[in-house]
Amino acid sequence: MAVGFHITAAILMLAFAIVHASDPSPLQDFCVAIADADASVFVNGKICKDPKLVKPEDFFFSGLNNPRSTSNPLGSNVTLLNVDQILGLNTLGISLARLDFAPYGLNPPHTHPRATEILVVLEGTLLVGFVTSNPPMNMKNRLFTKVLNPGDVFVFPEGLIHFQFNNGQTDAVAFAGLSSQNPGVITIAKAVFGSDPPISPDVLTKAFQVNNSIVQYLQSQFWWDNNYP
Repeated sequence: MAVGFHITAAILMLAFAIVHASDPSPLQDFCVAIADADASVFVNGKICKDPKLVKPEDFFFSGLNNPRSTSNPLGSNVTLLNVDQILGLNTLGISLARLDFAPYGLNPPHTHPRATEILVVLEGTLLVGFVTSNPPMNMKNRLFTKVLNPGDVFVFPEGLIHFQFNNGQTDAVAFAGLSSQNPGVITIAKAVFGSDPPISPDVLTKAFQVNNSIVQYLQSQFWWDNNYP
């Protein structure tokens, strides 16, 4: 009986150690192991500056009050301030974005693989929403959607596909906080139909249940990017 107890305790302690030895959430899409340390890249953050050399400018950005251009086919502009723009964000797990929308402008369905997003509308109105991950069999992905007015706040859970659409006749402005210094963004249509090299039409025709000519037409389009530093 005592032996069995000690074996069980040892297994539990080992499992506990394995859980706490797991890697933290990555801050990039992938990290391929390399034997040559001189050819390696620092993972999950940037190499730290000597604290004696740190300046106030390392934590500062100016000009986010200025409207951004929305003269593109999407009619929107996302200005992201992550660790590449504000070096002091390194290891702090947070970033900020300004979103500008022309009337009927769209921030198309996309996902942030490494961050939850919380958005507040300052001007105009936005139709926003996110879709849940794949549900059990014979059920559909659920859409959570809301029309936001100035002062309204909405949360987009980490990794879920979401969008923002200006359904008004005036410009709209919003700000968003993201729970990563490098949240990443995958714009669904651009990633699927605009990848390089392209995904095989055989894959996409079966996945979307459409004929090959539709897939080839979509792959021939220029897929705009509305994310700017």
